[in-house]
Amino acid sequence: MARRFENLVSARKSLKISLEKSKALGFALDKTGPRLEEIIQRLPSLEAAVRPIRAQKEALVAVGGHIDRAVGPAAAVLKVFDAVHGLERSLFSDPRSDLSGYLSVLRRLEEALKFLGDNCGLAIQWLEDIVEYLEDNSVADEKYLSNLKNSLKTLRELQTDEERDRLDGGLLYAALEKLEAEFRRLLMEFSVPLPMSSATGEQACIAPSPLPVHVIQKLQAIIERLTANNRLDNCISIYVEVRSANVRASLQALNLDYLEISISEFNDVQSIEGYIAQWGKHLEFAVKHLFEAEYRLCSDVFEKIGLDIWMSCFAKIAAQAGILAFLQFGKMVTESKKDPIKLLKLLDIFYSLNKLRLDFNRLFGGKACIEIQNLTRDLIKRVIEGACEIFWELLVQVELQRQAPPPPDGCVPRLVSFITDYSNRLLGDDYRPILTQVLVIERSWKQEKFQERLLNDAILNIVKAIELNLETWSKGYQDITLSYIFMMNNHWHFYKHLKGTKLGDLLGDVWLREHEQYKEYYAAVYLRETWGKLPALLSREGLIMFSGGRATARDLVKKRLKAFNEAFDEMYKKQLNWVISEKDLREKTCHLAVQAIVPVYRSYMQNYGPLVEQDASSSKYAKYTAQSLEKMLSSLFQPKTGKFGSFKSRQYSSFNGKSNDAVKSPLLRSSSTLV
Repeated sequence: MARRFENLVSARKSLKISLEKSKALGFALDKTGPRLEEIIQRLPSLEAAVRPIRAQKEALVAVGGHIDRAVGPAAAVLKVFDAVHGLERSLFSDPRSDLSGYLSVLRRLEEALKFLGDNCGLAIQWLEDIVEYLEDNSVADEKYLSNLKNSLKTLRELQTDEERDRLDGGLLYAALEKLEAEFRRLLMEFSVPLPMSSATGEQACIAPSPLPVHVIQKLQAIIERLTANNRLDNCISIYVEVRSANVRASLQALNLDYLEISISEFNDVQSIEGYIAQWGKHLEFAVKHLFEAEYRLCSDVFEKIGLDIWMSCFAKIAAQAGILAFLQFGKMVTESKKDPIKLLKLLDIFYSLNKLRLDFNRLFGGKACIEIQNLTRDLIKRVIEGACEIFWELLVQVELQRQAPPPPDGCVPRLVSFITDYSNRLLGDDYRPILTQVLVIERSWKQEKFQERLLNDAILNIVKAIELNLETWSKGYQDITLSYIFMMNNHWHFYKHLKGTKLGDLLGDVWLREHEQYKEYYAAVYLRETWGKLPALLSREGLIMFSGGRATARDLVKKRLKAFNEAFDEMYKKQLNWVISEKDLREKTCHLAVQAIVPVYRSYMQNYGPLVEQDASSSKYAKYTAQSLEKMLSSLFQPKTGKFGSFKSRQYSSFNGKSNDAVKSPLLRSSSTLV
């Protein structure tokens, strides 16, 4: 009985367990129903997706491994590509607001694109292997395989160099364009023309870097990214364009229109000598202020790129901003007609270039500035050769003028006044050191040694040639008394204008005193042979005792006054157009003439004038009063305005010229007479 009871209990437990399992299975079936419904709904699409695959079960099992190997790289590429597009919003924004953040995002884009560039090819290769396997094993139909092949071909084309930048849909290109625009904006915003107030200062100071440090740092950061993407040339082009325009704007305030003058627009150096003086100051300002600043700025901005790059950048800025125009203007001066004044201007140009020699060597010494170097060397060579040629030809040109006729009025020839002033300038503190340096260089080119006495000897020989010219010219006067005026004029000119000068010191006191004595000699001879002869015509002989009676005395007085008047009128008329250039010599000569005649005439008229003054024809004989004679004599030898006189009104006047019979030479071609 007990055994049956146990069996019943055991059966009860078993039934209870079975009921619980059935209940759990019922719950499970309830949950599985919707999933089966979902599977049933997806079956048509799954059937459509696998329809192109028509292989046997064994082939499908084998292709699984190929698919797994290809899907991994392809999925990684797609993930990165999605990340790239996630950067679009940041890269299409304006870099100005947060340049460092923009550059950081750009670097992420570059890294992503590098990954794509390195792995797209691998993923495509794996996919191509799958297609090849599918085709070889007839796993899919031909249409399906054809579509796969076309897609892979398109991907492969995008891998070529010229199409690679399209992998990101142009995002990198657009970002780099924005960076270039920001680079230009920063430069233009902070590139301000240098104030010209310092252009006229006595001391030329070096201009500070024209861009703030934080701007330079931004430019450097942009250059780094552009260089990494092969856009350095674009960056340099923008920099050169903006900075050279800025330098030109600074120079515009200096009014440099004269740099555009062509060789055909002027006749000689005198017409542009004022521009040459400006040229030296403007060139110094441009080099020490503008190009010095650009040199330093190029170094600061492009220092991380390398010396050759920033030197090339600076060379382009200097060339485009105007340094070549300065050098071309100097060359144009060297190509102008030979002229003694040109020598002084060539020395001015040499002085300006020599003063900037160290600056030129430092700024333009690199191989990138080879054009500037060649033009500078050529200009210096032309300046030295041109200056030396003119200097050594001066003696020959002075000697050639000896064949010209003397000045018809007896004044100081233009050649004489010019040469004395000109020689003093060459020997002065301003030009002698420069001329000496030029001659030393010229001699060294000929492998000859320059000696200081060569310069002195050359000047002394020119003065000796002038003296010989004067002797020759004095003999060309038909009226010997005019030759006395001529020699008196020139000897006094030498003494007065050379005493206490560099040329006078070179010639010496003895030489100067000789010319003073020669002046006194010719003045005395002139007076004796001209006005000194007239008092003898007013002789008192036969009039003292009225031995022949009053009528006879009156006739003698009339006769002698007539002879005096005729001689005076003839002499006065002849000398009316003669000139004594120097005022002090002119006044002294007139005073001596007055003293030689007027006292004698006054005394004569006081004593014997009454004999003729009562005569009806008295005005014929008593033609002059003592006062009128003095006035007439005092008015002699006046220089003609604008024609005669010293050349000091034009310090650098050329003695190039031609007179009626003057010999023309390559160096002497002015239109005015020299003698």
